[in-house]
Amino acid sequence: MIKVESLTKKFIRNEKDFDAVHNVSLEVKKGEFAAIIGHSGSGKTTLFNMIAGLITPDFGKIYIDDSEITEMTENEKAVFRNHNMGYVLQGQSLLNNFTILDNICMPAYLSSGMSEFRERAKELLREIGLEEFANEYPANLSGGEIRRVSIVRAMINNPKVILADEPTSNLDPENSHKVMQMLRDISKSGTTVILSTHELEYLSYVNRVFKMDCGTLK
Repeated sequence: MIKVESLTKKFIRNEKDFDAVHNVSLEVKKGEFAAIIGHSGSGKTTLFNMIAGLITPDFGKIYIDDSEITEMTENEKAVFRNHNMGYVLQGQSLLNNFTILDNICMPAYLSSGMSEFRERAKELLREIGLEEFANEYPANLSGGEIRRVSIVRAMINNPKVILADEPTSNLDPENSHKVMQMLRDISKSGTTVILSTHELEYLSYVNRVFKMDCGTLK
């Protein structure tokens, strides 16, 4: 489902080149729930951004469901991402001037079946016990509730892949477990899920673990 071959991304720091990601290869199968662990600055977010097609690697190839992301134009990447991927960003990524329901439906706004997506969004909110907040704004929700809404937003297009970057960061243990359980349930339904984390206590939820350090994967 996800195959990464010899991926490298260079940046400039203090006027010197450095590899944020260096010669990384990995493969995650359909329906697997995988974790990439590593401290802040180890290259996890850069790797995720390349898999999502948000930044272009200097070397290497990325395949998702046999489609080579690295050969696509920026427009082709955007279309592919919207139809096949969900990305849960670190921290608060909801738009404050939109309701929770509108935030969830954001990835589907270019679709002709908008009413269908709104009904799906309401159903997903019911499943996580937040249906009463559909017309509220992000400022009125807790950090844990916002994170779960972000995961629902990533699910709205029935993606084949979900990337979750530090989904439990700044959450209390109760909400962290709710988020991890939610992601595990998504993977059991057949969606491939990869998360990054430095919180090792939640690794019991995942099927596979990779370790990232100084841009390399072990």
